[in-house]
Amino acid sequence: MKQSKTGRKTASTLLTAALAGTMLISACSGGNGNEKANESTGGKEASGKPATLKVEVFDRGNSPAGSSITNNYLTKFVQDNFGTPNNINVQFVPVPRSEEVQKLNVLMASGSDVPDIVFTYDSGTFYRYAQQGGLTDLGELLDQYGPNLKKFLGEETLAYGQFDGTQFALPAKRSHLGKYSSFIRQDWLEKLGLPVPATTDELYNTLKAFKENDPGQTGGKVIPLGMTLAPAQYEPLIWSFIEPVTEEQRYTLTQKLGSRDYPILLPGFKNALQFMNKLYNEGLMSTDFSLDKDKKKLGEDAANGLVGFFSEDDMNPFYPDGLYATLQKNIPDAKLSSVDVYTDSEGKHPKPEYAPIGMFLMIPKSSQHAVEAIKYLDWMASNNNLFDMQNGVEGENYTLQDGVPFVKTDASDEVKNRIYNYGDMAIISNGKQLGDAEKNVEAYVVGMPEAFQEETRKALSISRSDTVKPVLFDRPIEAEAKYGTALLDKFEEIVVKTVMAKPDQFDSVYESVMKDFMANGGQAILDERTKAYAEMK
Repeated sequence: MKQSKTGRKTASTLLTAALAGTMLISACSGGNGNEKANESTGGKEASGKPATLKVEVFDRGNSPAGSSITNNYLTKFVQDNFGTPNNINVQFVPVPRSEEVQKLNVLMASGSDVPDIVFTYDSGTFYRYAQQGGLTDLGELLDQYGPNLKKFLGEETLAYGQFDGTQFALPAKRSHLGKYSSFIRQDWLEKLGLPVPATTDELYNTLKAFKENDPGQTGGKVIPLGMTLAPAQYEPLIWSFIEPVTEEQRYTLTQKLGSRDYPILLPGFKNALQFMNKLYNEGLMSTDFSLDKDKKKLGEDAANGLVGFFSEDDMNPFYPDGLYATLQKNIPDAKLSSVDVYTDSEGKHPKPEYAPIGMFLMIPKSSQHAVEAIKYLDWMASNNNLFDMQNGVEGENYTLQDGVPFVKTDASDEVKNRIYNYGDMAIISNGKQLGDAEKNVEAYVVGMPEAFQEETRKALSISRSDTVKPVLFDRPIEAEAKYGTALLDKFEEIVVKTVMAKPDQFDSVYESVMKDFMANGGQAILDERTKAYAEMK
């Protein structure tokens, strides 16, 4: 699965616009006054009949012939291995993936029709439900019925499901936290007799050599550093200029716009922009980067052999029929190497990492089957159940080598289709979990073309080294929800205007755009984060 798309998607905002809406979920609060009602069943109804546990499932409209999203190999696997032994009928409630938040809002408002386990990728939706009292407190339930689940998720992941100190969601555990690697034309280095650059200064000299000597014989079209207005290209560069800071500075001076932390107020941010300004004005960087927000132009230029160095989502160049494959079709002798070059003042190579979570799993307050829900998720985290749901049957779907499942490419379509929807059924995990980070990475490596596997392994290792963890408050920062979208546009404006400014105008342009940023919400976010940090401490 291509991680840069839906497979790697995480919560996008801390508080959605729906926070300001009028929809209340009192129907989910179980207004009968019986706070323990949703903890009382434990496996069968009062009549002695099997309990019914309803679980949300994404419907992507991709079920193979003979299957449906509610009746397939994995739904039967769940019923046979968890439901029947525990006297529980497990029913799956389909929700269109493209309408997940809207549909979930309707279900939550209905109360009686909402599944016992619901989920969303959107952190703002989770926070809203928690604020409005629509979710079950999972703390004691997790301790009593979910020991395996609690151990599997771990404290770091569970912290993202807390609101004001209460465990209202169980975030799925992300199997790979790395984001970015960088890549260089190894054949260009060899042609010029240059070593692989190991620092930012060495990279600068290498970029100058690429421009002056044009080792790719591009006819003057050489682009030493490929750059776009997408985070994968500018974040590794910018974060490498950030100076060491205190915990308080990290919490208060960072600003979260959308799903990412931006170091816009941290010491070193201006220096990063000034370095980019230098590269731009010396013709060492993509001249049209400001127009390339979707990375399409960079992909075309790199695949056509014009780009000497660039940063990207860690594995992206190596996918079948991807950038590197196309580059080698166009230029058979081209060699692309994974490198870690941007260096900070401490000699490290900092770059952001993903939050350790995927979806937020929640139990509505109105659910009468919270015990069964936790038992189900705990079962999934027990023994080999998660592994079997993600990989299928050994010898038929995969072969096992050193604990890593290798997919059998010669399996029949019927066998392959068994686990077509494992990502939507194995909901406690985002990505395959094989027991440790190295094996998780190896599972991605073996899915790549054999010729690219070594560089993929290296890129994934780079993406996990010297990483900067996201900042987590115990509550949403409402000013970020209010101003975040507009400020993200202004952040991009800061980058574009400062980078493209004439060198002697850089300082004045920087001061102007930063003043505008702070006046239009940046100061409000700074003030709220400062107050939230003080209260949290």
